[in-house]
Amino acid sequence: MIKNNYQITRRLITWFAVSAIFLMPVSVFPQTKLTLHSNKYSVQDDIKLGRQAANEAEQQFPLLRDGEVSSYVERVGNLLAAAIPSEFRHPGFQYSFRVINARDINAFALPGGPMYVNRGMIEAARREGEMAGVMAHEISHVALRHGTAQATKGQKYGLLAGILGIGGAVLGGPAGAAAQIASQGVGVYFLKFSREYETEADILGAQIMARAGYDPRDLATMFQTIQQQGGGSSGGFMSSHPSPANRYARINQEAQYLRIENPIRDTRDFSRVQAKLRGYPRAASMEEIARSGQRQPTENAGGNYPDTQVGRVAYPSTRYRSYNALGFASVGVPDNWRELGNNDSVWFAPEGGYGQHQGQDVFTHGVNFGVSRTQSRDLRQATQELINSLAQGNSNLRQSTNFQRTTVSGRTGLSAGLSNVNSATGQRESVTLVSTQLRNGDLFYMVAVAPQSEARSFASAFNNILRSIRIND
Repeated sequence: MIKNNYQITRRLITWFAVSAIFLMPVSVFPQTKLTLHSNKYSVQDDIKLGRQAANEAEQQFPLLRDGEVSSYVERVGNLLAAAIPSEFRHPGFQYSFRVINARDINAFALPGGPMYVNRGMIEAARREGEMAGVMAHEISHVALRHGTAQATKGQKYGLLAGILGIGGAVLGGPAGAAAQIASQGVGVYFLKFSREYETEADILGAQIMARAGYDPRDLATMFQTIQQQGGGSSGGFMSSHPSPANRYARINQEAQYLRIENPIRDTRDFSRVQAKLRGYPRAASMEEIARSGQRQPTENAGGNYPDTQVGRVAYPSTRYRSYNALGFASVGVPDNWRELGNNDSVWFAPEGGYGQHQGQDVFTHGVNFGVSRTQSRDLRQATQELINSLAQGNSNLRQSTNFQRTTVSGRTGLSAGLSNVNSATGQRESVTLVSTQLRNGDLFYMVAVAPQSEARSFASAFNNILRSIRIND
């Protein structure tokens, strides 16, 4: 009797052990471990390379100027960037997400974080998860520092200086070279990765998707979607991202190791944005854009854009130039910005960040300095008077943050965040107002403005400008 009980007990233990293996959630299996490749370049090198390549890309390719579409893509991109594992986060990397108004099914990202998604990619995706999958894949190339890691191997590029010189030579070269770049995307020229790197981007992309709440299998199905819609030819995503036969299976294999509960597959925002894009006139292909020599359109897809706005706004230069502002203040601004204004109000803005709309001057990027004569000698009340006055002339302007104490040229100052919808572009803007009082009681102020989707890219320049102010009244 004792022996029989012992055998029964052993059978039960064995049964439970075997059952536990099959019944345990798939997330207990370890996901694929990735490591950074050997890289002799610094994180700052990645940032420098990416910024220069982004400047060149935005001179060559037409960006879609639609506030709703831009904000949506930025939200999805930020959600994915926030899900990058800590070991692949790098100080100074700034992930930005812009839409190119081209029908090719393509996307690319540059070292340091700038990323570009073709309008055709959004239109081709069957749900948000597929679009997010492509974006997660591209983010992974940046997080894994594949660009400078590949340069380190010396397989295609020599020194970093050589990489930085390639972009200007090709983008500024003859039409044939420009067509080659346009058909593939500037990021492809710099970052046409090996299958090893592509596989790593698939794996990390799947992990980022799961951490952000998406189903990684949507990345796998996006490859099928692209192939079905002809995205594997004419320089599209598949030609720049070689797809071996086992790629679909490899992504699905990684997905088995990741717990995904109630994943985001589709959203109303995606459906609305996709329908809006499909309602626009047919976009040109990258090759057509290159052949025509067109860089940025003078109007956005919705036909609501400043009349003289060229549309391409470069990143602020890291070199600064000193100006005399309003006759009694000096200020340092990026040397690729222009001074515009008069004795009462002066703007400093980059090319493409200003123009005219319906006969009125319009600024989308830059800083404005001015003096306001207010009724109050109290700094807070005087600043509030100024905000109220600005709001009277612009019904879209709202104060979005409380006043914060700051310093302006060694004086007590206040700063406040404002939000606005630019009447010319339809884009949401991030506005910062900084104020201090002059000796005669007048209010000296600085207003910094940039589209919400680009605010982080301009924040450092705005802070540097604020710190550079010297008032001599």
